[in-house]
Amino acid sequence: MNAKWGQQTRIDAAKDLLVQTVDSLKDVPNLELALRVYGHQSPITATYQDCNDTKLEVPFSAGNNDKIKSRIRSIEAKGTTPIARSLEAAAGDFPTSKSRNIIILITDGLEACDNDPCIIAKKLKDKDVKVTPFVIGLGMDLSYLDKFNCIGTYADAETAESFETVLKNVIQKALLNTTAQVNLNDLAKNPKETDVSFFMYEAGTKKLKYAFEHTFNRFGNPDTLILDPSVKYDLVVNTIPPVEVKNVSIKKNAHTIIPVDVPQGFINIRFSDATKPYFVEARVLQNGKTATLNVQKINSVEKYLIGKYDIEVLTLPRIYKSIDVTQYSTTTIDIPAPGFFTYQTANAVVGQIFTRTTNNELEWVCNINSAQKNETIQLQPGAYKIIYRSKNSKSTLTTREVDFRINGNKKTSITI
Repeated sequence: MNAKWGQQTRIDAAKDLLVQTVDSLKDVPNLELALRVYGHQSPITATYQDCNDTKLEVPFSAGNNDKIKSRIRSIEAKGTTPIARSLEAAAGDFPTSKSRNIIILITDGLEACDNDPCIIAKKLKDKDVKVTPFVIGLGMDLSYLDKFNCIGTYADAETAESFETVLKNVIQKALLNTTAQVNLNDLAKNPKETDVSFFMYEAGTKKLKYAFEHTFNRFGNPDTLILDPSVKYDLVVNTIPPVEVKNVSIKKNAHTIIPVDVPQGFINIRFSDATKPYFVEARVLQNGKTATLNVQKINSVEKYLIGKYDIEVLTLPRIYKSIDVTQYSTTTIDIPAPGFFTYQTANAVVGQIFTRTTNNELEWVCNINSAQKNETIQLQPGAYKIIYRSKNSKSTLTTREVDFRINGNKKTSITI
């Protein structure tokens, strides 16, 4: 606990936040607190560690917040980590088994003595000792998380800031006992989708109450949330396109599962034969709709709800595709690598570039810049014609035309 967290040690940062938290609980009705500390009485040496160094410093009672704060401020981290013995002793600290008895265990290390916390946790359960432990690990190696699975709900805090967030969350769980989870379901109604943000508005309004990035916990399940059960919510999951669920109710003192059907697949738009980076984007629309749903960069993969989509690749000339996105699969659109067309002229010209279609028709591609005497334009492979005249010419008969071809990854230059 004496390791550094920024400008403070872990013990000092933890003490500051615990004092603030205990102070904030003064007016909570029907709440009694106690403080048990371990590893604070006997210094650890190269040849000795006191595995009995655990003590109930402040017993349970109402209104003892100031006593707990005062004792927290005076604690020093000296000794070892007898988690199992402290957990077993803490279970006996509670004055009655009829209340909701909760332990919040804060540690920056694993069990250092001869007892197994899992065995103690099982003993407590076998004795019908109704204690709900929450474990907060401070700056611990995450590979050790499984060591605490048998004890209770685990949360890791790698910084002082994350410890503050985790501690508040644990306190809310302990006080409210009202939790929820958002299941982002696939076609089989399995909650396998994640890594997308979602908003929770007060129902019927645009008053944002919560904004979360959906996460799986370490057991691979949708993470547990603490939500105010006094209001209903409109839930918006920010998939592409977004999905909305209206009038969601959270049941007080229970765990509410909120299912949302969001089966998704992927669209991969790429250059099939590019020898260098090309910066092009594609406009993605839902089939039959005109609003732009997303602008996706070529050579990128994006996730979409399953369904039909229209793709407008913003090359010159434009490329249009209609595709189906299916669950968990990737639909790939291959685009030929473009080439470059460069023209030079002694005098500024006005004109347009056309491509020759498979029907041997001319289709407009773009206008040339009449303010410049040279220009380089990125074009898709194919046959083209440029039609132009001198910018200062007063005669239509001065119009000229030049045919040229663009090959992928190549440069075509002409002088006009």
